[in-house]
Amino acid sequence: MDSAAAAQPQSAGRGGRLRQRVVEKKKEEYEEYAERMKALAEQYVPPDKDLIQAAYAKGNISMTPGPGGLKLVIYKYVKSDDSMNLTIDKEQKQFQSIQIASYMDGPSDGMNLTVRLPEGTNHVSSTSIEASRKQDVIPAEKNLVDAD
Repeated sequence: MDSAAAAQPQSAGRGGRLRQRVVEKKKEEYEEYAERMKALAEQYVPPDKDLIQAAYAKGNISMTPGPGGLKLVIYKYVKSDDSMNLTIDKEQKQFQSIQIASYMDGPSDGMNLTVRLPEGTNHVSSTSIEASRKQDVIPAEKNLVDAD
């Protein structure tokens, strides 16, 4: 019995180390995925005038007037199945918000990015990234995107 009792703590210790290793690996995977999401978001924000002009030349832009502003929807901006919605204040001639629907490795691995800009400013007031694969919403740091 003494040998059986002595064997239990050793196996529990191994299980604890294994569990810790699994947790560390998952944490590393999550951090790497978050870095990849950040890199993808930086391809969209701030919007690139050359990419917008290229999308316009291909007929991949639609415009919808709204109260006090204009909504620009750009398809195939960076990837073949993505879209970017730009809401623009016509009087101030500034972005109000940017919404991006894109994906990481494939369309089933979606990523949505929303950037809000306070009225009359060109700095980011809030951002959030939602990833369908990880099923999480991540409030992005203000330095994730630079609206200047």
